[in-house]
Amino acid sequence: MKVFVYGYRPEEAAYFDACAKAMELDIETCAQRPTLENAQLCQGCECISVLSTPIDAALLQKLQEVGVRFLSTRTIGYDHIDLEYARNIGIHVGNATYASESVADYTIMLILMALRKMKLVLQSAVSQDYSFDAVLGSNLKGKTLGVIGTGAIGQTLIRHIAGFGCKIIAYNAHPKKEMEAYVTYVDLQTLYQNSDIITLHVPLNEDTQHLINADAFSMMKEGVILVNTARGGLIDNKALIDAIEAGTVGAAALDVVEGETGIYYNRRKGKILKQRDMAVLNSFPNVLLTPHLAFLTDDSYRDMVTHSMRSCYLFMHGEENPWLIQ
Repeated sequence: MKVFVYGYRPEEAAYFDACAKAMELDIETCAQRPTLENAQLCQGCECISVLSTPIDAALLQKLQEVGVRFLSTRTIGYDHIDLEYARNIGIHVGNATYASESVADYTIMLILMALRKMKLVLQSAVSQDYSFDAVLGSNLKGKTLGVIGTGAIGQTLIRHIAGFGCKIIAYNAHPKKEMEAYVTYVDLQTLYQNSDIITLHVPLNEDTQHLINADAFSMMKEGVILVNTARGGLIDNKALIDAIEAGTVGAAALDVVEGETGIYYNRRKGKILKQRDMAVLNSFPNVLLTPHLAFLTDDSYRDMVTHSMRSCYLFMHGEENPWLIQ
């Protein structure tokens, strides 16, 4: 049974080798992302594994023509894939889950860094400016944290951060009864109005695109801290820039930014980034950008590879697949 892997990274090698042995898979790899030009490389493989690279209708059509029937993305999110077109041409799609602690703990780190103005602290230290000017921070204790989305990552975040002494309120389309010991569920308007810090943990879809927009910012406390380790498209960049300049947003810590595709995960040192919003955001002293790596731990790499290969195995054997996107 052959599986073709695009976007192969050396850090994944040991995990792919283990999967090949345990599942008796013939795994072929390519470091490049899938394109119309290299789609023929997976000829003869009904299953392929990819990372978070755009998979549009044209590429899906080409993959179908060379025999692909199942596409597994080694990511939790799958908004980079044209699911509707994939369904229409008979290509099934699956994602890969990984340890929620990776993103949850990274989010807590970003919250603390925003509270302690760590971007300025680090810049000052590099320039040997050891004064206290402009680096007075705040404690998390006593603050109200608003969590939007209490799926696996949101729940883990809440459990881990509860010991810091902050009040936690949350919004979820369907409140989780098991989380009521930790949080008070509220509607979005109430969350916006009462949160000192807001962190996002929902998927990106038609309903959540630009969830945080000008209307949302108009309801927030002055000086709110905004953290996003989910998907960049949840926030309207232009509205965020306006809110920062107006002082509504006191700080932002963003591991994801709308328009990051083709920029993050590539070496861009010394090059002009054709993404003005990102350049503007990065210029603010109270905005911390990291390149979509909240997931990046050894445990997550293991899970991403193992679950992707297991998903391919289950598809080829016609067995129930928990990672299949319906």
